[in-house]
Amino acid sequence: MATSAIHRWIKTECGRAKFTELAARDGVLARLRLAWFVLIAALRDWRLADPDQAGGSPP
Repeated sequence: MATSAIHRWIKTECGRAKFTELAARDGVLARLRLAWFVLIAALRDWRLADPDQAGGSPP
């Protein structure tokens, strides 16, 4: 569930892959980097169309 919710904000394939990689790490600094990544990625992807909701081809 949390993964699909975050995919609403991170829309690029490479951003989603990086999110998965960062989310797998342990530690306080890793969590801070993940939060920073989500913030920046959401701002960058804000104006992009959501590929999960678009009528395009499946990944």
